[in-house]
Amino acid sequence: MRRVWVALAVLLLAVPTFAQRLITEDDVTRVAERLYCPVCENIPLDDCGTAACIVWKQEIAEMLVAGMSDEQIIANFVARYGEKVAGVPLDDTLRMLAFIMPLIGLLLASIAAALTFTNWEKRKQTPQAAPQPSAAHDDYRQQFERDV
Repeated sequence: MRRVWVALAVLLLAVPTFAQRLITEDDVTRVAERLYCPVCENIPLDDCGTAACIVWKQEIAEMLVAGMSDEQIIANFVARYGEKVAGVPLDDTLRMLAFIMPLIGLLLASIAAALTFTNWEKRKQTPQAAPQPSAAHDDYRQQFERDV
């Protein structure tokens, strides 16, 4: 009977261990590659080796063990440190503007270049007007014709 109680106690102690997900380095990297280093500029968290990044990766692992989703973890970091850690604006309108504005700029630059080139072509095609003879030239010509 004592063995049954010991086996039951071991099972009860082991249940939380089995309930926890096994977190691999790939799981942490999957979330870390969507965040940016708080110390270095424009370096993804998964590529950075600073002490702050190591601490953040440990926090990510703890949050994954606690059962938080990737989006919840990123939202937690954004709430604590601001949107710059996410790298991409989380607001749908800002995200849309961040992707559309370069395309609009490229379109406007293409239109300006096309108008400039067509204007150059028009200038090349229009014949240059012949220079008008001056009054002094006419007097010289008349004098020449009289002498000849």
